[in-house]
Amino acid sequence: MSSTRKIILRSSVEESFEVEEAVALKSQTIKAMIEEKSDDDGIRLPNVTSEILSKVVEYCKKHIDADRASSVADDDLKAWDAEFVKVDQGTLLDLVRAARDLDIKGLLDLTCQTVADMLKGKTPEEVRKTFNLKNDFTPEEEEEVRRENPWAYD
Repeated sequence: MSSTRKIILRSSVEESFEVEEAVALKSQTIKAMIEEKSDDDGIRLPNVTSEILSKVVEYCKKHIDADRASSVADDDLKAWDAEFVKVDQGTLLDLVRAARDLDIKGLLDLTCQTVADMLKGKTPEEVRKTFNLKNDFTPEEEEEVRRENPWAYD
């Protein structure tokens, strides 16, 4: 039996997203908040922007629909997931944070794997360039890291 109760999620700028309870319950964090909350003012998510909350809701809806429909093939859902994470780097990293903060395991696994795939085969210098990271190691510290972790430089 599908859930018809509606839950209101509020982004960091108080934009409201009305979703089925089943969609909201994909998040363990939101599930705990629903269980603790008694008023109907909605669930406030101050660390999640409207843009990212919209994407999170889209992901959760798709996966709830796929769970409900026996005709959705795993390959179709994997293809949808692959398209879903074809976003700019900032959006991807915001999705990782939202998935972590909201405790949505499937989304966290998907986004983290996407980031891992971006890093695969890159040198530390290429990783720094990809993520605009400053190298704050001294040459001596960097050499020590290379000695202690030779597997990372093969």
